[in-house]
Amino acid sequence: MSSLVVAIDGPSGSGKSSTSRGVAVRLGLRYLDTGAMFRAMTWWMLSHGVDLSNPEAIAARASEPIIESGTDPLDPTILVDGADAAIAIRSDEVNAAVSPVSAVPAVRTRLLQLQRAIIGEGGIVVEGRDIGSVVAPDAQVKIYLSADAQARAVRRAAEAGGDVEATQKSLLARDRIDSGRATAPLTMADGAAHIDPTPFTLAEVIDQVVVLVEAVSDARGSDA
Repeated sequence: MSSLVVAIDGPSGSGKSSTSRGVAVRLGLRYLDTGAMFRAMTWWMLSHGVDLSNPEAIAARASEPIIESGTDPLDPTILVDGADAAIAIRSDEVNAAVSPVSAVPAVRTRLLQLQRAIIGEGGIVVEGRDIGSVVAPDAQVKIYLSADAQARAVRRAAEAGGDVEATQKSLLARDRIDSGRATAPLTMADGAAHIDPTPFTLAEVIDQVVVLVEAVSDARGSDA
């Protein structure tokens, strides 16, 4: 387990965060939320008055923020320039801006370097949208979590206390941006196992992923 990399990808509202953290806790692995890193970058850009309608303006400042991600699944932290940004990065303003910022190649290149440095030798569950395809294409376990937009909207609205219809529109808009961007689009990586969490409880989804991870770990052990 100490060298395994588990890549969990999927669109917004698919349950990636809860599943990834649960798997990491169950297996004693580290955890990385790459989405929080993009949110942190977006929050920094907003805080510094960068014109987010201008990709060149975003790219010009992408190297400036110092973003530090904690890897404890029970208490994942995100610091921006040394300040706790865990609450700030979940604001409606950040929600609305994170996809355009994430689509800027310079942003993805900067954060890719940070993500790979954290992954290091493994022993980690990493969640995002391009983990299995770009960030960690050699990950021993690749999972793609996805459900239809209605199911995801119900899940996300229940978590945030929002309106289901408005949430669904927001998720679909973000899906279009994330899937259509030229650099590292949201996609199911080759060799990934697809799980639709809709008919399952969170515990059951975690169980399914744990079974897959343990099977790979056991196979690696028998080949050693």
